[in-house]
Amino acid sequence: MRNSSLFIILQKMRKPFLVIIVTYTISIIGFLFIGGKDSNGDFYQMTLFDAFYFVAYTATTIGFGEIPYAFTYPQRIWVTISTFLTVLGWFYSIGTLVSLLQDKLFLQELERARFLKQIKNLNEKFIIILGYNQITRKIIIKAIEQGIRAVVIEKDSLKIEKLMLENFTPTVPVLYSESFNVQVLESAGLKKKNCKAIVSLFDDDALNLKITLISKTLNKSVKVAVKSTTINQTENLKDLDAQIIVNPFSIISSEIKLALTAPNLFKLEKWLYKIDDLSANLPTFPKGLYVICGYGRMGAKIFEKLDKNDVEVKFIEINKERNKQLSEDEKNYVTFGDADDRELLEEIGIKDAVVIIAATNDDTTNLTILATARKLNPNIITMARENDLADDFLFRSAKVDHIFTPSKILVNKITNALMNPLCDEFLKSIIKENNEWASKLVTRLVKEIDENPLVMAIEINFENTPEIYKYLSEKNALNLKILSTSLHNNSQNNNIVPLLLQRENDIILLPSWENEIKLDDKILLACDEHAKNDMEYICQNIYEFYYALTGKEKQTIFKRN
Repeated sequence: MRNSSLFIILQKMRKPFLVIIVTYTISIIGFLFIGGKDSNGDFYQMTLFDAFYFVAYTATTIGFGEIPYAFTYPQRIWVTISTFLTVLGWFYSIGTLVSLLQDKLFLQELERARFLKQIKNLNEKFIIILGYNQITRKIIIKAIEQGIRAVVIEKDSLKIEKLMLENFTPTVPVLYSESFNVQVLESAGLKKKNCKAIVSLFDDDALNLKITLISKTLNKSVKVAVKSTTINQTENLKDLDAQIIVNPFSIISSEIKLALTAPNLFKLEKWLYKIDDLSANLPTFPKGLYVICGYGRMGAKIFEKLDKNDVEVKFIEINKERNKQLSEDEKNYVTFGDADDRELLEEIGIKDAVVIIAATNDDTTNLTILATARKLNPNIITMARENDLADDFLFRSAKVDHIFTPSKILVNKITNALMNPLCDEFLKSIIKENNEWASKLVTRLVKEIDENPLVMAIEINFENTPEIYKYLSEKNALNLKILSTSLHNNSQNNNIVPLLLQRENDIILLPSWENEIKLDDKILLACDEHAKNDMEYICQNIYEFYYALTGKEKQTIFKRN
């Protein structure tokens, strides 16, 4: 039955309806058989309508008096019996109705019907987010800031209540479901044309893989942002054409590698993620002995990057059961014990170490380890894994030199890839460059714009850049320089640095102003607020475009009738 809430009403209220019908029928039949007297004292028999009318208002305890004539004592006795009978029937029915309105299944079906109506009327671009937590909450906020709606599917009713209390504007439709099967994802609007992406960040790799498979089967054009924790899982997701695959531990290890080998690239990455501006100090990750506490997924990834850069590493692992999973080579540099044990830290060489990384999955343990290490070596550089965003205050208070938060990394990576895909493409491209290249770009950005430039993406199409699109459609040539033109003075340029030009599958890093613009090109630029406003006018206003192109004001002739 398509309307499940109606089916539940009919199922639950079937007995109460029958009870009311039976009690009314018995009462009416009694009045039809018991005779009365009219105003002249003559015998009369109640009609069916009179009997039904009297029972109707008596059963509801309203009472309009005895009609059509005053009752005889036998009739009054029957009135007493039928009143108790029908009132009890109503009490039973009302009680069942109240119970129905508190029934969890019924309430869920009402919410589901409301959800389906919201999805049907949803015409803006939206993303589907599976599960509601601290991470997905921040993704929702960033999506709304970019004008993209969010739809949530959650299996925990308490988390749904928390989401409702957030009072997001516009409203975030949420569906309660204990599973993420084909029907549920379809109900969430996955097959709609305006569904742009689905986000699945569960710790269960098998579930993420299943969701990716379902999503790509239902809608091949939808982007899938998914979490992966192993290399094998990442390869499987790539085989299913998942566009955004995030392994937070792999990203953390890559950031440490960047800080070691190309700190200016790391600075550019933090600027693009809006964590720091370009004036921030370069991260100091010196070479020497690194002590890592916790040889889990994060520790193993960090070791992989440090080992490739010839950095000496020693591990402390509390879980002795993990010894069975290690290779003979790994056992050589892993010591088992409590990482906050002074004697163990001294034995492993903490006083000679340059960096200690607390990478366990417990925030209290990580902070305790760093506090102990600092007492033994006041000059040591401290790094920590922050597992819970709620503990951010504790890590800041502890003055940890570098904090790596997997949840923040997930938010930054996914929102950047979904909301600013060209910016994400730029990040992937610059990773191949060296520190000298990055240093020159940082210097250029600060010199030509400021310490915290804006990033603007432009796609050459009729919707976003109608004036440029029309001009190019007429087989005219146009280069990037037009975007830098100042609308206050055509001979001057605004503060803009072109970062990337994407033409189909070709990527040009730091294109020159002489590069030609083609239809469907995607351009990423760094600029200030004034330059951004000018570019928007040039792209969309015929008069401003004409001025930027020719240096002359476009004349408009009005004809009189």
